[in-house]
Amino acid sequence: MASRGIQGTTLLCLVWAISMAILTSSVLVQARRTVDDMNVIDICWRTNPNWRSHRHQLARCSVGYAGKMIHNIGRDVINYKVTDPSDDPLNPRPGTLRYAMTSIRGKVWITFKRNMVIKLAKPLLVSSFTTIDGRGVNVEIAYGACLLLQRVTNVIIHGLRIHHCVAQGPGPVMGPNRKIVQMGQVDGDAIRMLTSSNIWIDHNTLYDCQDGLIDVTRGSTGITISNNWFRFQDKVMLLGHNDGFRRDQDMKVTVAFNHFGPRCQQRMPRIRFGYAHVVNNLYLGWGQYAIGGSSNPSIKSQANLFIAPEGGNKEITWDSNMNANFRSVHDLFENGASFRQSSDEGIATRPNYRPDQMFDVADARAVRSLTKSAGALKCPRLSRC
Repeated sequence: MASRGIQGTTLLCLVWAISMAILTSSVLVQARRTVDDMNVIDICWRTNPNWRSHRHQLARCSVGYAGKMIHNIGRDVINYKVTDPSDDPLNPRPGTLRYAMTSIRGKVWITFKRNMVIKLAKPLLVSSFTTIDGRGVNVEIAYGACLLLQRVTNVIIHGLRIHHCVAQGPGPVMGPNRKIVQMGQVDGDAIRMLTSSNIWIDHNTLYDCQDGLIDVTRGSTGITISNNWFRFQDKVMLLGHNDGFRRDQDMKVTVAFNHFGPRCQQRMPRIRFGYAHVVNNLYLGWGQYAIGGSSNPSIKSQANLFIAPEGGNKEITWDSNMNANFRSVHDLFENGASFRQSSDEGIATRPNYRPDQMFDVADARAVRSLTKSAGALKCPRLSRC
């Protein structure tokens, strides 16, 4: 009898062990599939289930011309939590987003206590060495002014929903270090950069703004725009101030893992003078064109997925004065999409990244998976983002 009991127990243990092995194997396979669907930026932090306790890890995950954002972290970082969605452009209250920009010196890492809609009365002048981290909550900046980066460096903007930005008339506003700045007329852009460097714009959802969604102008360089969802917009992304501003010749921008569409018409991006590496993006149609240029820019389009609109313009590129250097490398074209590229490869084939900027480019056939979570992420509590 004792022998039979031992045999029964052994059998139960064996069945349990086999069941656990199958379950573990299934979990590992699912985890492996999830990782395989992520791009190199997301793998860096989203695979960590304890990312909330290690938020600063994000700064080491950027790639492209922004480089690693390690100057935004360290022992001297001040962690600041926004608790109040109100906005006073001249006398910001503690707990508001503008207070962090105007009254905290040095490095600041900004998070949000709860879901909120912030209606800015005047443009928010973002300070240097600032991270705006919207992960874990739904933060909207909408129905008023939006973000202005002017002569700043080392800024991360992550996890925001920015929409319905409207133009603002001239007037005073408090800027960094509590200095009053006399602002001129400001167009209704979601994020505008002027003479700024080392900027990373990642995992934001941007749409329906009065002018454009992102402007990189007046000598700005060292910019990475990644994992964003751009939709419902005429003019999406402008790189370069105008055809007479030659300082933008030094501009270098990486545009990677973004989702363009639906209903984006043009400027994805439009570039003047500088260099753009446009890589592993999903283009879900366009109106006038997808990628445009003027004033002799260089654009390397690499391993993107272009899905042409039904019954519309199938040509991806637009060149205002026939001197842009467009180059397509390993792009994938669907629904009749076509790419008119320059006869001479020139500089467009060479991003010339530093070691801290380099990343592996995925096959264009993987772009749907790599961009499926573009935009501001939903991050359930007690789980991976």
